[in-house]
Amino acid sequence: MAHTIWTGSVSFGLVNIPVGMYSATEDHAIRFHQFEAGTSDRIRYSRVNERSGQEVAFGNIVKGYDLGGESVIVTPDELAAAAPQRSSTIEITDFVELTDIDPIYFRTSYYLAPKNEGAAKPYRLLHEAMAKTNKAGVSMFVMRNKEYLSVVRADMGLLVLETLYWADEVREPKEVLGDLPEAKPSTEKELKMAVELVNALSGSWNPDAYHDTYQQDVKALIDRKQKGDDVVVHAEETKGAPIVDLMDALKQSVDRSRGKAQPKQVAAKPSGSGATSRPTKAKSSAPKRTSRPAVKATKRTATPKAKASPSRAGSSSRRKAS
Repeated sequence: MAHTIWTGSVSFGLVNIPVGMYSATEDHAIRFHQFEAGTSDRIRYSRVNERSGQEVAFGNIVKGYDLGGESVIVTPDELAAAAPQRSSTIEITDFVELTDIDPIYFRTSYYLAPKNEGAAKPYRLLHEAMAKTNKAGVSMFVMRNKEYLSVVRADMGLLVLETLYWADEVREPKEVLGDLPEAKPSTEKELKMAVELVNALSGSWNPDAYHDTYQQDVKALIDRKQKGDDVVVHAEETKGAPIVDLMDALKQSVDRSRGKAQPKQVAAKPSGSGATSRPTKAKSSAPKRTSRPAVKATKRTATPKAKASPSRAGSSSRRKAS
């Protein structure tokens, strides 16, 4: 069974449900170490005083907050005193419509499981009540000295806790993007064709149809190099498609999505709305891999391997805490 990252209880009203919390997701990203070129010597980083250039022991390091030319130094004891106390309860204070929560607020997912047989019945009752009403329970709790805003929802026959971003952590679009360029209103014909294209490309959500092809290629590359194969990279030059009339681009896209013969390219000309577009390929139910350099493996002759450094130290990778 997976490791419990938090134990406590979920409460709503006077009902208390002992639960354990488990990570619902995992990161499969391939992580590399750093080595000096031509050797098998690992690269290590040191904590160095920028004024003296001398290495500083970890126990002599404190944290400081930069105020722009001035820093406020705080000690570990001061931070520990300010940290919130560990929470033992996820107290649901409000129930809201799950569909009312903008997905932009969702941060990390965790599974909640009943801790014992006595917790099974109220756990199931809360799940059934939220599933029937499509409600989510809003709560706050503390984990690893950090306070989280969260919602508990019913899914897959169990309770799922979602940590959320606080309201002031979600950036306003205008602050990020500024004023977007104005566009003329779409014509009724353009909108009808765009809706037709959306419908033609629509289907049921199937997460198993999508794959991280980059990770697959990197793993295959590592396997080939481990077997002693040389890897030759051939760069492929991509050419942009000609700009065509917006309506023609939409029609071609709809035709392709329906499996019709690919029509001939239309010469560039201004559209009725003044907008231009590149012809787009219809997406299949499974995503297609983007163009990347072609990789060819050839057997290489034996070459002496770099000598390992006797001072090489082992290390363990850390997973980022949510």
